[in-house]
Amino acid sequence: MSHSFRSSRGSSTCPWCNVGGKMSDKNLEQRINIKICVKIGKSASKTLALLTVAYGEYAMKKSSVFERHSRFKEGRDVQDDPRSGQPKTHRTGANVDRVRTLVLSDRRLGVRIIAEELNMNRETVRQNVKEDLEMRKISNKKGDSNLDT
Repeated sequence: MSHSFRSSRGSSTCPWCNVGGKMSDKNLEQRINIKICVKIGKSASKTLALLTVAYGEYAMKKSSVFERHSRFKEGRDVQDDPRSGQPKTHRTGANVDRVRTLVLSDRRLGVRIIAEELNMNRETVRQNVKEDLEMRKISNKKGDSNLDT
C-alpha cells in the first residue's frame, strides 16, 4: 500500500514536514510509533515493515529504525539526546540584552563595531538588532555595516 501525497504545486511532498513548521515532527511521530512497537514486543524488522506501510516513501530509513528500536529497548526516551559542543546560535536572551545595551548607549555604532566589541559574529548581531530588537538600522555612517540591504 503506497501513499502518494500531492501539494498545491503538483509535486510530491511529505505532509508531516509542514506540521508545526518543523521537519523533526515527522521523525518524532515515527519515533513514538517505534517506541509503541517496542512496548508491545514487535521486532525491529516488523516495526520497519509497519512504518513503511504507514508512511510509504517518508518512512525512516532501516538503520534509523533499528537504532531507535535498540535504544528504546534499553529504556531511552523518545527525545534526542543532548548534543555536546558549541551551540549553533548566539541569539540567546543574554546576548540580545548585551546588544541592546550597546546599541542604546550609542546608536551611531555599526554592526561590525558591535560585533567586534561583544566578540560575536556580525550576522548574529545583525539578526539580534533586526529581528529581536526590531530595529531597521543602527548606523548611517559611510563604511559601516548597516541593516538596510
